[in-house]
Amino acid sequence: MQGEEQYSDSLDEFIKKITLWYENDHEGFKTMYDAAVKNVVPYPDRTPDEVKCDWKDRDFDFLCEFFREWYEWHPGVNNGLDYIEKFSWLTYENDYGMVFATSGPGYKMTADFTHLQGLQMDADTPESQELIEEWVKELGTKRMADYRPGPWNSFNDFFIRQLKDGKRPIDAQGDDSVVVAPADCVINMIVDDLTETTPIPVKTVTMNVKQLLENSEHAQRFLGGTAVSCILMPDSYHWYHSPVRGEVVEARDDIGGVYYGMRDFPELLNKGNVGYGYDYAMFDNFRRGYVIIKTRYLDVEGKPDGEGYVGVVPVGLNSIASVNFLEKFKSPIKKPVPVEKGEQIGNFMYGGSLNILLFEPGRFPALQMLQGQRIGVLEQLKRTAGLFTGSYHTQSRRRRPLAP
Repeated sequence: MQGEEQYSDSLDEFIKKITLWYENDHEGFKTMYDAAVKNVVPYPDRTPDEVKCDWKDRDFDFLCEFFREWYEWHPGVNNGLDYIEKFSWLTYENDYGMVFATSGPGYKMTADFTHLQGLQMDADTPESQELIEEWVKELGTKRMADYRPGPWNSFNDFFIRQLKDGKRPIDAQGDDSVVVAPADCVINMIVDDLTETTPIPVKTVTMNVKQLLENSEHAQRFLGGTAVSCILMPDSYHWYHSPVRGEVVEARDDIGGVYYGMRDFPELLNKGNVGYGYDYAMFDNFRRGYVIIKTRYLDVEGKPDGEGYVGVVPVGLNSIASVNFLEKFKSPIKKPVPVEKGEQIGNFMYGGSLNILLFEPGRFPALQMLQGQRIGVLEQLKRTAGLFTGSYHTQSRRRRPLAP
């Protein structure tokens, strides 16, 4: 058997490894799993059947069988989050589940399984080509018309498919005061007065900017500023771009973290308002990177009026959890790297992901749109039901009234 710090090469090897861990209570693995399932909190009554999974008092064989089913399952366009949500009921409002999934051998287990999923998604196999064909068919000719045609060598190759030239024209390319979306995403203002432990005004949750930026010397620049979340849906274009023109003065693409363990993953998809008021504090524990961009501010005449900084923090949430930078933006940045507004910075391979944008105080007070610009899409019911809707989601029991 491989050393405990090494990844498994097959599902059978993975199951054998965690079985031995359980039998020997390796580093408390059995103790933590048993405590997690004992303290499972019931999911909301109106949870759809396709994402139900009752972990209450389930034995270890159930966990092994769950991983086997997940490994053999092929994610579709509109159900790609189903198994992530099924697994999330183990950690839902459950402190014991959170400890199991995010620390010690439980963390190593999720990392190992994620590695196996990555091998699947990277493989050039008939199964991978069949999955690509299913996605292309489900996405339909209208949406696929935005992308360069295949062939794609693997599902991940397809997942980070490139847009055709001209399909995402950059707004106000010559105006450095205009900020553009970094990705195809759902956008929410998450806090507009960052401190080192800022209460987000909606639901009194906190984000530690220093932790998010791994104690970067630039973190102080964003205190008192604004953070905006840009959440990517699984079926969207999965490259992220620079929101402004300037120079990348610092970058990190190697910050490790957990793979699973959201206390309330379904709340992230609450009622179509994806990510609104969510507890973004926990994202500083997920796998991520960041770039700090030095940019120009303009006066009312459109002339340079000093320089400032914008932070872009790509976060890998669940499943493959990859945060990949193009070579020119990989750390360490020895001298400033010029970047154009809308220029590609990197991509996320299969899994959940988002970007958090950070702005200095007073520089980004609100999301502002011009007449005639896109603000959303009239969705197909199937996509909404699979990725957005959350009428069955209850408000989290951790929510508290705003502090006076």
